Amino acid sequence: MEIDQITQKIIGCAIEVHKALGPGLLESAYEECLAFELQQAGLKVERQKPIPIVYKDIKLDCGYRMDLLVEGRVVVELKAVDALIPVHEAQVLTYMKFGQKQVGLLINFNVTLLKNGLKRYVL
Repeated sequence: MEIDQITQKIIGCAIEVHKALGPGLLESAYEECLAFELQQAGLKVERQKPIPIVYKDIKLDCGYRMDLLVEGRVVVELKAVDALIPVHEAQVLTYMKFGQKQVGLLINFNVTLLKNGLKRYVL
């Protein structure tokens, strides 16, 4: 499956979850429901995927975790906040870098229209 097809499916599933639940819930609830929708759509999903940091050829487990890794290729970072801020973008970009993934999605469910809470990143 092409990377664009994967991200389109992820966004479609996120819209489905947002339509059903709306804004105002905890991030963990959206993560659970989105993981379910993605699996129902036939996508492989890993939740809370650990991300080690490599420093001077030493792999360090510092406790960083991707919310979702879809098809082993797309980092999905979920938020349920009033507004996305630069640190959220830095977080998804860091996960992409250390996870060696080319594409990431930052999804904020605490918005009226989900398209206003979606950002796609490509390294």
